[in-house]
Amino acid sequence: MNLLKSTGIIGGMTLISRIFGFARDMLLSRILGDGTAASAWQLAFQLPNIFRRLFAEGAFSAAFVPLFNRKMAEDENRSAAQNFAIETLSVFVPILLIFSAILMVAMPAIIWLFDDFGRGDLTSDPSSNALTISLARIAFPYLALISLTTLFAAILNSVSRFTAAAAAPILLNICLITALVAALYVNGGQDTVQTAYMIAVAVSISGLLQMLWLYYWARKSGFTFALRRPRFTADVRALGVLILPAIFGAGIYQISRFIDLFFLGQMDQAARVHLAFADRLNQLPLGIIGIALGIAILPALSRFIANDDTGGAQRIQSNAIELGLLLTIPAAVGLYFGATPLVSAFFGGGNYGALAVNGTAAAMAMLVIGLPAYVLVKILTPGFFARKDTRTPLYTAAIALTLNITLNIILIPIMGLPGLALAGAISAWVNCAMLYFMLQMRGHYHIEGDLVLRISRIILSAAAMGAALYYLAPYGAAYYGGSVIERVLSISVLCGTGAITYFALAWLTGAIDRDKIAMLRRKPASEAASE
Repeated sequence: MNLLKSTGIIGGMTLISRIFGFARDMLLSRILGDGTAASAWQLAFQLPNIFRRLFAEGAFSAAFVPLFNRKMAEDENRSAAQNFAIETLSVFVPILLIFSAILMVAMPAIIWLFDDFGRGDLTSDPSSNALTISLARIAFPYLALISLTTLFAAILNSVSRFTAAAAAPILLNICLITALVAALYVNGGQDTVQTAYMIAVAVSISGLLQMLWLYYWARKSGFTFALRRPRFTADVRALGVLILPAIFGAGIYQISRFIDLFFLGQMDQAARVHLAFADRLNQLPLGIIGIALGIAILPALSRFIANDDTGGAQRIQSNAIELGLLLTIPAAVGLYFGATPLVSAFFGGGNYGALAVNGTAAAMAMLVIGLPAYVLVKILTPGFFARKDTRTPLYTAAIALTLNITLNIILIPIMGLPGLALAGAISAWVNCAMLYFMLQMRGHYHIEGDLVLRISRIILSAAAMGAALYYLAPYGAAYYGGSVIERVLSISVLCGTGAITYFALAWLTGAIDRDKIAMLRRKPASEAASE
């Protein structure tokens, strides 16, 4: 597998989606601001999204892909894999329908848990609760639809067809942007409650469109689908056994988000909005680099391990770690030192004032401290999943979660929202360290001396970039929140200076391995021979 090409395809499509996401959130911040409707919308939107990332994209993909790849290897005409996909779909659909129905009925209790639990006055804003419940029920069908989308995406990823699946989230952002523009036309952006309802409807519509999109591409790749009577066959039971621990192992970040929602419910309503926009910037490198690498290496690791090729498995994880850190360490440093300029330029204006900008920037600065760790977790966990071990990541995630809760209790009274973000970052690093040491102890993977030296050079180059941004950022303070041209030019100068500083030093110091980059760009002989 050409790791650089596969990661580039997934990351490129994710970048396009993130660009649309930025356009969406720039409209959201200016139209909804950080008031009651914005807070209600964020909670209503995050509930199906976190469930989706946790169960569908995280646990389901981690468990399904290795089993599906083994079925592909058993039968060249794909009949075993085809049958496994149909069996899974036939069980998956009724479970999703029942699960979604139960949660929609229980939505008042769920909103109470995340928004009111622990407060002295539970009836302080009943209209806000009613709005949140209504919005969540409208948006929640998205979960069932996008979960089916994930099944089709996992099949396409297993046969190394990444483009269609990586492009699907673009449809979500297009639907939301369309709804926001329509709201401007209908009410001039003045009725925030009506706008919130319009974008909630758009969320569910986007789920349907994404499902149809990937169903089409899965059919075009030679797979057919039909619903049968649900049967818990041996293969389906094996999938179920792997999914439960994978929920915790692959989804530490999303489980942390659930914990964040609970603690956010104890803060001012604006905190939920501030963290959401801070996470938008944090998710850009996490999605482009971390998620892309995690998706790209799992099928290849599964094949190497199935063929008992320990050298190939070691090599692909080392390459992924090097590529991941080469990009995420400078991204974290840049986001940390450029927090206020970036938040001002992207989200400031309209109903999103200076206090909202400062609150978002403070949260983001703490959030990005954990960015490299989140990416490393995405790279390390496939080393367990490819060996059908979903229990070890479960144990390490449980420890990290306990630490996260403890740190939240300690840091939030001291630091407020930034304390919550910092607690998540620290727990992510602890989880990352535990995953690596478990792989090393079992002889599955170890970091070699050359990689340690290269990581040190990456850190040195990123530190120099951070120093440059620290001294340069104040000079553009008058322009980050100015006109569109002023914002674009000031941020371009800031980011351009940081990028040039980092990559020039990385190239000169050898942090960028020129030979390895060239090797990754070349197709392996086995791939060329198969064409």
